[in-house]
Amino acid sequence: MYHQLPAVHVLVVDDTPAILEVLTRMLKSHGATVTAAGTAERALELLERLRPDVLLSDLEMPVKDGFWLIGRVRALAPDLGGLTPAACLTGRSAPEDRARILRAGFQFHIAKPVDMSQLIGVVGLLALKP
Repeated sequence: MYHQLPAVHVLVVDDTPAILEVLTRMLKSHGATVTAAGTAERALELLERLRPDVLLSDLEMPVKDGFWLIGRVRALAPDLGGLTPAACLTGRSAPEDRARILRAGFQFHIAKPVDMSQLIGVVGLLALKP
């Protein structure tokens, strides 16, 4: 698994400030550049403007959720971020939930509570995708 994430820009999305802070600290401690967003709408704006290497999004958020976000991202043209590699963070772990998450456009499903080594490994793998 990957232990360092130098030169990887990660957009992290979660509506819970404490979780957003923990994820940001975890990723930064492994060398990643992190941009944080508290809503799916804000994340979409940031993704289009900043073009991060990886999108890491919570699934359950009020108003607009992770499914809304990944649907909007995948609808973007490739040169506007539509192909941004993405992982979903969620407490949902049933096989049908995992299948729906992957069909929606996320490449990885990361179960909560988040294991730091898994998180860093997944972000490292996603950053390798063209």
